[in-house]
Amino acid sequence: MKHALTALLLGITVSAFSQASVAYYPFNNIVTVSSNADRAVWVDARLQTNTVFGSLSTTICPMVNIARRAQVNYYTGLGVRFNALNGVDNRDVLEGYSLHIGVRIKPLLFVPNLRVSFEIAPYSRKDFKTGNLQSFLGLAYQFSKKLKK
Repeated sequence: MKHALTALLLGITVSAFSQASVAYYPFNNIVTVSSNADRAVWVDARLQTNTVFGSLSTTICPMVNIARRAQVNYYTGLGVRFNALNGVDNRDVLEGYSLHIGVRIKPLLFVPNLRVSFEIAPYSRKDFKTGNLQSFLGLAYQFSKKLKK
């Protein structure tokens, strides 16, 4: 099921956003679809994939590249996590907030669109009474526009 969802998101991303990126964080079971992460400001949408109907936690993260180099981008951004299924049983859709601090590294010169992504993200529930420190390690692929000849 995870692979089918990943393939579906990948196909939608390629056709809808010619300069979008897709990332997968296997240790956290998260798939992300982003606008062009090489730009100064970009947006990342994250979907939890380890459950289908138990939880559809989604995080929207506007990001800002702090430093962009040839082989690495350093970025930060705020995230808002919500779950549409919470509305079914009259719970609040908003779950919490996060601060993302990360890096996307281009490890292979011959595959410049492949990136290794690492993030540290303090997370707090919406009431700010509890939280945890999340870390993400995964692979991202940045799609690029095809030039017309």
